[in-house]
Amino acid sequence: MTLLLALDDTDTLSSRGTGRLARAIADLIGLEYPVLGVTRHQLYVHESIPYTSHNSCAVIHLGPCGNGQEDRIFSLACEHMRADFVEGSDPGIALAKRATVSPEVIAFGHDAKRRVLTKEEARALAKKSSIRLEGLGGTEDGVIGALAGIGLAATGNDGRFIQIGRIREITGPAPAETLLDAGIDLILTLEDVPVTTGMIQVPEGKSVKPCPVSGKAVLFVEKRDGTYRAVKRD
Repeated sequence: MTLLLALDDTDTLSSRGTGRLARAIADLIGLEYPVLGVTRHQLYVHESIPYTSHNSCAVIHLGPCGNGQEDRIFSLACEHMRADFVEGSDPGIALAKRATVSPEVIAFGHDAKRRVLTKEEARALAKKSSIRLEGLGGTEDGVIGALAGIGLAATGNDGRFIQIGRIREITGPAPAETLLDAGIDLILTLEDVPVTTGMIQVPEGKSVKPCPVSGKAVLFVEKRDGTYRAVKRD
């Protein structure tokens, strides 16, 4: 049984972002359970939606955990989020079994990328779909992004990995072989040509962010001036 643990912290401009919080929770949960990776998912940017810079949510992908472990995992994540609560934020968190995420929840995720949704809609759908959803402070608007993250991550074809394997240990330009060995499944050009050798150019101090594609971690690159450069894709 694989699980998806999604959160939207709706952080403030002066606080750490949702991605950093998700990675910290993933490290904590990873002490007891198998963590496969963490993905970032871009949501709708609109003046009526409170957000800091990008309006994104994050999802922690968990490997087989055994029956009855959901309570422990959810509790660990909630405790960390409450302890790290930032005044002015409106966090929400959701937990679901990946195999049971319904088409309605997936549609909710896609809708969250293009129109304004409400927390009432999110709560009603989560209840109908037997998905654990909880607000942890403020207006609790983060429940919208949390449920959307469940739907988007369940597709296996949205967002990008901000943590998987050892990719965060590798910053700046790196050989393709090193990146493939660190947890990336494929490196492809925008024309779908596989890349297995050569240097992949990445800004100094930055790590690559591969995308989920049909359940695999794929790093997209473009060839310019005889060299490959990593390309971000949401």
